[in-house]
Amino acid sequence: VQLQASGGGLVQAAGSLRLSCASSGRTESDFTVGWFRQAPGKERDFVAAIRWRGSTYYADSVKGRFTISRDNVKNTVYLQMNSLKPEDTAVYYCAARTLYVSSGRISYASGYDYWGQGTLVTVSS
Repeated sequence: VQLQASGGGLVQAAGSLRLSCASSGRTESDFTVGWFRQAPGKERDFVAAIRWRGSTYYADSVKGRFTISRDNVKNTVYLQMNSLKPEDTAVYYCAARTLYVSSGRISYASGYDYWGQGTLVTVSS
């Protein structure tokens, strides 16, 4: 599986961006895709995840502002980010896992098998 993240950029606080994560190289589906982010000098944090059938999960810090969705025909997962804050500045990575994971562990980065290259989001104040 290859993942390609795109859509990052520079935006002012309160603005919006939509990230995309396109996957290729896998003919069967049924995998979970997650978004993680890493700010300079900080650990990689969970942002959101979506299962093949559409169940979604969010970090508390982005609930109500970010929306994850997927188009299984296009093999693409989106992260719509609204009401952006300077603290959302980070490199955003998409990742995929092929085995089922409980909702309690879906935010664990170590459980994801495939990672995209990251896209930088910068939110200015």
